Amino acid sequence: MTAHAGTVTFQTAPGATESGGGAVNAKAVITTSAGQVGITLTNLLPNPTDVAQLLSDFSFTLSGATSGPSLLSSSGQEITIASGGGTTLGNTVAAGWILSSPSTGTYLLNDLGAGGAGPAHLIIGPGPYTSANGSIAGNGPHNPFLNGSATFTLNIAGVTTDTTVSNVVFSFGTTSGNNVPGGPNSTIPEPVSLSLVGGGLLALGLLRKRMPR
Repeated sequence: MTAHAGTVTFQTAPGATESGGGAVNAKAVITTSAGQVGITLTNLLPNPTDVAQLLSDFSFTLSGATSGPSLLSSSGQEITIASGGGTTLGNTVAAGWILSSPSTGTYLLNDLGAGGAGPAHLIIGPGPYTSANGSIAGNGPHNPFLNGSATFTLNIAGVTTDTTVSNVVFSFGTTSGNNVPGGPNSTIPEPVSLSLVGGGLLALGLLRKRMPR
């Protein structure tokens, strides 16, 4: 699916599941400007059971891109989940995900690839973690996770506010290929739209003042 950029949100479909049948719920907010793309990835699934429900990769296609990308910055707050579901919040650190471009205009943010932080730093949804099994709670290699969301800033030549975003895919778990497509679900109004709304409200207010009581 495709959405006109500026700022647009993509999300997994209601009732989406990963390949093992576990529920997943994730969204990406993507903002394009001249030569730059900002992405916030959020895992919305509360109280996950298995690491397969945690966000590990994100891929998408951009129109108009003319050169290979670079990852300018990334960040996320670490969270460690102990046996029994207790949590310890850590610092905000670099996400540790890597950026690649498998083909022209297609980009992949990846925690699991060579050089990535995986299998740690998967993005986990909100707690409590009372249902977490041993792949999450007290799992040394998988801890720490990223708490709820992570942000990324990419430099990509040719991108503008008119760039379209398509072929959005979220990936989950510690095994590559556990993919779930995402579709656009909302777009932030452009300044022109906002001005029209504001003008309409102003006109309504003036009309109300002139009406006889």
